[in-house]
Amino acid sequence: MEIKPLTHEHFMKLALKEAQRAYEQDEVPVGAVVVCNNQVIARAHNLTEKLNDVTAHAEMQAFTAAADFLGGKYLNECTLYVTLEPCVMCAGAAFWTQLSKIVFGAFDEKRGFKRVNTNLLHPKTECLGGILEEECTQILKKYFLSKR
Repeated sequence: MEIKPLTHEHFMKLALKEAQRAYEQDEVPVGAVVVCNNQVIARAHNLTEKLNDVTAHAEMQAFTAAADFLGGKYLNECTLYVTLEPCVMCAGAAFWTQLSKIVFGAFDEKRGFKRVNTNLLHPKTECLGGILEEECTQILKKYFLSKR
């Protein structure tokens, strides 16, 4: 019996669960999961407030956890699912991990890496945006409305 690969939507829903965890901890609600061979190997969310660290974005936390799981720094057979388009810092880190693919939910018109330069990713990294975009956008809007 052949096992069907799970969908982008399935994994983005897992990233949204991480975003909800961030929201509940009064962090900007961004969540991420790293998938390798149809298996989640890392889950993370923003921890910038808790760690008092501007680099503690969901993607950065996920890269560290995934590399630890695999026992190596390259994630070239992995896909990152993240609820918000990565910033320049996270896109740069993704370059160094040599990710196979990045799938994100909401576009970030102000701070997303595509606004600055679409060539920040490794040449072999595929990128797909807009998966469950509405759900990913809503949790961010809800969070920022609560701050005003």
